[in-house]
Amino acid sequence: MIVRYPDSVLADDEQLVVHRHPHWKRLIPAVVIFILTSGLASFAAAVVTATTWDPAAKHVICGVIGAIWLVVVGWLTLGPFLNWLTTHFVVTDRRVMFRQGVLTRSGIDIPLARIEHVEFRHGIVDRLLRTGTLTIETAAQDPLEFSDIPRVRQVHTLLYHEVFDTLGSEDSPS
Repeated sequence: MIVRYPDSVLADDEQLVVHRHPHWKRLIPAVVIFILTSGLASFAAAVVTATTWDPAAKHVICGVIGAIWLVVVGWLTLGPFLNWLTTHFVVTDRRVMFRQGVLTRSGIDIPLARIEHVEFRHGIVDRLLRTGTLTIETAAQDPLEFSDIPRVRQVHTLLYHEVFDTLGSEDSPS
């Protein structure tokens, strides 16, 4: 389930060029934690159920195991998933937008006309997963790095073309 970036954020006649969430590799630790926590909670509940303890004590202990599982899964699994789902890297024909956060939202907009330099970087694992870090440099700020951008080379190329098209350069790539 990929959440579409709301068109209401775009200005009149502004066209969406690319919209990305961070790469799914960010969710691997959350999935591993979910599997391990679920397995451990199931094992603990099975051990408690197999004992000869009082049935009321068994229910209380299983309830505690379930509550601990719920807190761990909610904090270490659901939290990262919601963070991933609400993080957006968007390129339009006018600007680059980055938004993130669940309860507290933050974001940055970079007009294409202010972009001076765009580069990408990815190691061997990132190349296998087709992801990487995109660095955007403007005249006014230190370079901004956006990590885990899926298909970073494609985004780099699209952004490069949009910057040249915005500038109306004669040597704009075709």
